Amino acid sequence: MSEELQVTVRHTSLKDVAQILKLQARVYPGIGGWRPEQLEQHITVFPFGQVVACVGERIVGMASSLVVRWDDWGLRHTWREVTGGGMFTTHTLEGRTLYGAEVFTDPEVRRLGVGKKLYRARRAICRALNLRRIMACGRMPNFHRYVSEMTAEEYAMRVLCGDLGDPVLMFQMREGFRYCGVIHG
Repeated sequence: MSEELQVTVRHTSLKDVAQILKLQARVYPGIGGWRPEQLEQHITVFPFGQVVACVGERIVGMASSLVVRWDDWGLRHTWREVTGGGMFTTHTLEGRTLYGAEVFTDPEVRRLGVGKKLYRARRAICRALNLRRIMACGRMPNFHRYVSEMTAEEYAMRVLCGDLGDPVLMFQMREGFRYCGVIHG
């Protein structure tokens, strides 16, 4: 793909589910991803919080979000807990925090601005709903290389100090997020 991608971001629809599942299988080979019923539930429960990035009709990225109450979750939760096992049963518009449950881009278009556009869409969702913050966790895909040498917390600090590279944590930092710690699970 060229450096000048014509990427549009729009809300996810039920017709996108099959394409999202195929893309996610390429992004996360061997570790699984959303099940069709989970994606359908996200769209049903909070359609405004689900977005896809497209080049023409081809989906090249996706972001899933829900709204939660900070006091219910804060910094002590697991992804499974805060997302209701991926079914977004914890979503509540009484909350003031957008929880970024997932974001991924097609490996063929990484570093071409797709992730930035998805995060821009998340910020727009926050503004439209008058939310206070985005809270997100992220996998640390390179940690497996160091798991026998250091803890996840030590790895994250080494990334933040510039000693090691991790594409997810570094991307989130470039997007203006603050590191609050490692969330296990």
